[in-house]
Amino acid sequence: MREKILDFISSIGYTRPRFAINDSPIVKFILLNTLQYGMKLAITGKGGVGKTTLASLLARIYASEGNKVIAIDANPDANLATALGISADEAQRITPIAELKDLIEERTGAKSGSFGTFFKLNPKVDDIPEQFSIQKDGIKILVMGTVKKGGGGCLCPEGALLKSLVSHLVLSRSEVVIMDMDAGVENLGRGTAKGVDAFIIVVEPGQRSFQTARAIRDLAKDLGVRRCYIVGSKTRDNGERQFIINNLPDFEVLGFINYHPEVGEADRLGKSVFETAPVAVAEVKDIKRKLEQITAGKQRG
Repeated sequence: MREKILDFISSIGYTRPRFAINDSPIVKFILLNTLQYGMKLAITGKGGVGKTTLASLLARIYASEGNKVIAIDANPDANLATALGISADEAQRITPIAELKDLIEERTGAKSGSFGTFFKLNPKVDDIPEQFSIQKDGIKILVMGTVKKGGGGCLCPEGALLKSLVSHLVLSRSEVVIMDMDAGVENLGRGTAKGVDAFIIVVEPGQRSFQTARAIRDLAKDLGVRRCYIVGSKTRDNGERQFIINNLPDFEVLGFINYHPEVGEADRLGKSVFETAPVAVAEVKDIKRKLEQITAGKQRG
């Protein structure tokens, strides 16, 4: 049934179904009520603010509700797998997609790390989530890795593969997709960024974190993203929470993950925060609830 509906959508000129939600009442109805696309979330912010904690908790919460989830670690300091409960030894054995040289050459037609050569800009990627992910608690975990030469936005085979993979996951997959990203948006093209339901910027109560949030918003605007949301992290009292709100008045704040010793304890013990910090889990459930209320209102509008 799903394939027939997608064929119908394609036949009337909509080749990217997630774009069509804003264009046609008929297609909007079909997608929202039949295809049931999961939320696509990009989580970003300054290093060390708690992005991975939020990404891991959202992934576990969505999975616990019966959703199929793909968690993407697109952070250079990749530790989403351990935050989701994968042992440190197993996590170290994961080879990031950007370092799979044989795969990159097979799919793009050029060797990894080569520049100034011809290669496919839209390589086949639809089988990668099943072949190269690891699974934990109903979550497929993909570690993307980073392009080590030429800058994040370089035209190179591994960059083309990563960008195509992210585009496929955001625009074509029905699962909930949660991306743990650094402060850049290099893996997102303009079309892919528009398919993301929410850009969530995690901040702590400090001016450097706020500065990064504003820079991320500017980058997102260049990709056509209209609104970024804020989640406060590591706050200890109402004063710190209000400090974040007062310093980012033109952002919508989804909520706060307060400072909890159990979060650090989870890291030391090699356990997931979902299992060790129930208060943080409850806070992220509130954040998720508010985000879904906001996005549901936009879809109805």
